[in-house]
Amino acid sequence: MSIKSNLEHIQSQLPQHVTLVAVSKTKPISDIMEAYNAGQRIFGENKIQDMVEKYEHMPKDIKWHMIGHVQRNKVKYMASFVSLIHGVENFKVLKEINKQAAKHNRVIDCLLQIKIASEDSKFGMSPNEATTILNSEDTSLLKHVNIVGLMGMSTFTDDENQIKNEFNSLKSTFDTLKKQHPHLHTISMGMSGDYNIAIESGSTMIRVGSRIFGTRNYSN
Repeated sequence: MSIKSNLEHIQSQLPQHVTLVAVSKTKPISDIMEAYNAGQRIFGENKIQDMVEKYEHMPKDIKWHMIGHVQRNKVKYMASFVSLIHGVENFKVLKEINKQAAKHNRVIDCLLQIKIASEDSKFGMSPNEATTILNSEDTSLLKHVNIVGLMGMSTFTDDENQIKNEFNSLKSTFDTLKKQHPHLHTISMGMSGDYNIAIESGSTMIRVGSRIFGTRNYSN
């Protein structure tokens, strides 16, 4: 199937309240333009330098999402255009995003990344740390960031019960925090292999790459 066909197939399955982020990491601009020409406008990259390069060469109505690990020393390169940063894993990252956004007179939307997977390789904070950040006076002073929700990545496993339990734990954390912070509206969870489970568990944003673009080429 073509990229356009893949997109149309996924979109036809999605509830109206779920946003599709097309994960374009490692993919050439020609592939991303094929998705763009099929109507996709939200793309996710996991390396800031790759996202900057693609931003410079592609239409400016694209909303770029940073979905990977955020290195603080590289935030400055995306601060002028990034639409949503998924992987905020501590207050220091949030503070740097605020600092760089201020230079461009922007307010950047952010998601707090919660560690729900059992793997040590996955980044993220605990629900208690997220609560502390959201309730902190220091956070309220950051006028150039807007925390709009949470993000999480499940364990890489074939055990669907484990994946479901991890997604349910993120939804539970979100529901708890939303009672105190009604402005929260986004739960970014679910990728190519598990987005259906994520949607059942309450996801409002899925990050899909290989189901759209095919197998990734990591030799680039």
